[in-house]
Amino acid sequence: MTHKKRIVVVGGGTGTYTVLTGLKKYADQVDITAIVAMTDSGGSTGRLRDEFGYLPVGDVRMALAALASEGDEHDALIRKLFLHRFSTDGTVSGHNFGNLFLMALTDILGTEEEAITAASRVLRVCGTVPPVTKKKVDLVAEYADGRHIIGEHEIDEPHQGAPTGKITRLGTTLEATLNTRARAALLEADLIVLGPGDLYTSVLANCVVDGFKEAIQESKGTMVYVANLMTKVGQTSGMGVRSHVEEIAKYSGRMPDVVVVNDAVLPEEMLRRYAADGEYPVLIDCEGLSCSVVKKGLCSTEGITRKKGDTLKRSLIRHDSGALAQVLMELL
Repeated sequence: MTHKKRIVVVGGGTGTYTVLTGLKKYADQVDITAIVAMTDSGGSTGRLRDEFGYLPVGDVRMALAALASEGDEHDALIRKLFLHRFSTDGTVSGHNFGNLFLMALTDILGTEEEAITAASRVLRVCGTVPPVTKKKVDLVAEYADGRHIIGEHEIDEPHQGAPTGKITRLGTTLEATLNTRARAALLEADLIVLGPGDLYTSVLANCVVDGFKEAIQESKGTMVYVANLMTKVGQTSGMGVRSHVEEIAKYSGRMPDVVVVNDAVLPEEMLRRYAADGEYPVLIDCEGLSCSVVKKGLCSTEGITRKKGDTLKRSLIRHDSGALAQVLMELL
């Protein structure tokens, strides 16, 4: 029997969802693992985290939904249910059914990992989704002016008057240790994919977990960074691909072997909407990088609409999941 290649995707949120959705089509050829950040503190996830004291489930839910079976109408309904967000005038408004489902399973089974395993069976997931850590911690960002912000949501959507300059150091409130399942996946990986996603709050939030850097340095797998399409206020304003890669190398302790960038023209209407918020296309300044650069047209042509009840800011321009997955498979 031919050994299936192992792909490990590291990140969280819509970026990881996009990568996994595309890779799912190749599940008969590769084993897929999604290592997701455990520092989400906004929206439905943050509210449930505060109320129940469990690990945040939002990024886990997105990864499970991306890898869920779509074989028939029953699968499609279960997946749609898992992604459903309530929009009411009551306290349930804004909550996602999948988040509540994972909370209930954790209550019943006793641990977050058992809840994820059970949800994976219900959704008939074609892969595994280990949390990067089992420790309950928050992100801490230190800025060039010496100020600090605690909390993923506060870093991701800074309030008026918060520091918005360069983040000089990212860490956690307490020491977070790498989940042994996540470590094993990194060591056994043939391809490790970081990004796309918010650089500090989705991607590097994994890298600052104690033991992650050592595991990724020890791994023989090809390391790929998928560059973001747009900058992010409060995180990457003015940063091009080169600066993103330098931060990846700084926190992972390893320069990516390959950087994947989009070279397709982005839609003008969307660019105007981003510019109104001070966000712009990430400059492709890859000259002189000591890693291979793959340039492809990877921007999705599908419009993104905000779901009712969703209070978080979401990216409007995203990668095309199929085109991105094809590039990643070719790198194997």
